[in-house]
Formats: sequence, C-alpha cells, structure tokens
Amino acid sequence: MTTTVKTKIVRIGNSQGIRIPKSILEQLGFSEEVELEVLPDQLIIRSVHSPRYGWEAQFEAMAKAEDDQLLDEETLTLTEWDETEWEW
Repeated sequence: MTTTVKTKIVRIGNSQGIRIPKSILEQLGFSEEVELEVLPDQLIIRSVHSPRYGWEAQFEAMAKAEDDQLLDEETLTLTEWDETEWEW
C-alpha cells in the first residue's frame, strides 16, 4: 500500500522540518529516533533498529536447522592469555 501526502517545510527554531501525520507514524511504527538517508532528489526516513534486531528469529531458524553448533573444538586447557588477561 502506497500513501502519498503533501506537506510543507516549516521553520522549527533555527532549522526547518516537516510535520508527519500521526497516522503515518503509527502505520510505520516509528519511535522517537529515525535514520535519514539522502539520495539525489530524495530523503529516505527509516526506523532505527537495535544492533541485534532480528537475531532472535535467526537463532531460532538456526536451531531448527540444527546449525547452531560450535565451530571450534572445545579446549579444556587454558592458555596463559586466558589466565592473565581474560575476565571470567
């Protein structure tokens, strides 16, 4: 579904901005922080996701496919670095 709305650029203090209707913000699920991307003749506004957004679903898919095993062999002996530098 595409929604097109015309709006005016307004003065906000020493800056300028646009007012986005509440219905559009709710439809998009935007919070208080967004990401802006500038392209030729375009301004893209997108929601900011946490750095680990979507990881839970990916981990569930890995577990279902039994692809959630360790890649390295477990080592039972600690190295000097493990003993002196690593905080357990």
